[in-house]
Amino acid sequence: MSANPASATAGTGRQSGSGFRIPKVPFWAQIVAGLVLGVLLGWLARSYDIGWLYTTLDKVGHIFVQLLKLAVAPLVFFAILVSITNLRKVNNAARLATRTLLWFMITSLIAVAIGLAIGLITNPGAGTGLTPKDGAKPDHAGSWLDFLTGIVPENVITPFTELNVLQIVFMAAVAGIAALQLGEKAQPILTLSESILELLQKALWWVIRLAPLGTVGLIGYAIADYGWDLIGKYATFTVDVYVGCALVLFGVYPLLLATVAKVNPLQFFKGAWPAIQLAFVSRSSVGTMPVTQKVTERLGVPKEYASFSVPFGATTKMDGCAAIYPALAAIFIAQIFDVQLGVGDYILIAFVSVIGSAATAGLTGATVMLTLTLSTLGLPLEGVGLLMAIDPILDMMRTATNVAGQALIPVIVSAREKILDLDAYNSASSSPVDDEVRDAEPVSVPVAA
Repeated sequence: MSANPASATAGTGRQSGSGFRIPKVPFWAQIVAGLVLGVLLGWLARSYDIGWLYTTLDKVGHIFVQLLKLAVAPLVFFAILVSITNLRKVNNAARLATRTLLWFMITSLIAVAIGLAIGLITNPGAGTGLTPKDGAKPDHAGSWLDFLTGIVPENVITPFTELNVLQIVFMAAVAGIAALQLGEKAQPILTLSESILELLQKALWWVIRLAPLGTVGLIGYAIADYGWDLIGKYATFTVDVYVGCALVLFGVYPLLLATVAKVNPLQFFKGAWPAIQLAFVSRSSVGTMPVTQKVTERLGVPKEYASFSVPFGATTKMDGCAAIYPALAAIFIAQIFDVQLGVGDYILIAFVSVIGSAATAGLTGATVMLTLTLSTLGLPLEGVGLLMAIDPILDMMRTATNVAGQALIPVIVSAREKILDLDAYNSASSSPVDDEVRDAEPVSVPVAA
């Protein structure tokens, strides 16, 4: 008459006489809890000068970002290589690639126009109390010559050790095109590359599961280190960046979805929100890429096309970092240094934003893109130093906007090309991080009889 002891808790996960299931907290709720706890701990560390708490928050956030960066170089290489070779499985691949790039440029142009408009209306550099003496030249500055010549690496090792994403993208693109030309002879390499990519994405999923803890460290350290006083000096500029990104994220994108793709914008945010919230915390488009690709596929974009467009977008599609931010920053710095900008300068800003966005390369921060913009306009590079202190706070909203755009364009292109799965789009709502562990065994805690 003995019964299988596992049968009481297997399969259903319902409460039983021998145990109960620990309720699973949704991932978005974990992130929100991390944000709240981070703000509280950061405030305590700063207000009461708690050194050990300050150091702990710094280390926790730093380790989380380092874990994300650890996978960046190989992830970008194999993602781009596999995405290019996957185009052979897609009908009208050249047309899809061209449309994708075109919409990248269109949305970047809209974003930079919004950034310029906000900057001209609000004059973010006026009344800050900052002077040119407060600035400092960055250690490395971007220029068009460096941008063009820096695409081609000197060897195949340095781009991975120095994390030069643009050069990694170049090598991956060359390898992918060569594999397409070789055809069946390259199949063993492609099979290996696909396996390595899956392995990297699986490992990165484990890191992503640590995002709530990373959120506590990153947000807590930002509050403890910078406090509210610093934000006060940059109040107008900070508000401008957040408002500009919000207008693009919650204004332009829904308008494009409703009019161009002819789909429900609210459904897009239901499906894409896990990637957007992770981007806000991690400040890394590339680190968020596995989540972005998963939500894009769940929004009905064909997997073969998503596997090309999302990695491509994660390294080149930067409406926040490469459009809104440099436009506002250029106006801000010009006002601090008392430099008058003309119509031609604003056209140059738009040109740099649309063409040079690949320079940002999906990593945290947008310093390279900003120096590229300033050097093109002839503005003092010392202005970069004025914005470095506030950069982490701005980068959260910028990256969230970047990632939303990286999921948006594949949806628009797929809808226009009649390849979007509308049933999948209309039903997409769950977090991919939650779904990764949905099939795992329920955790049961024994209860004494």
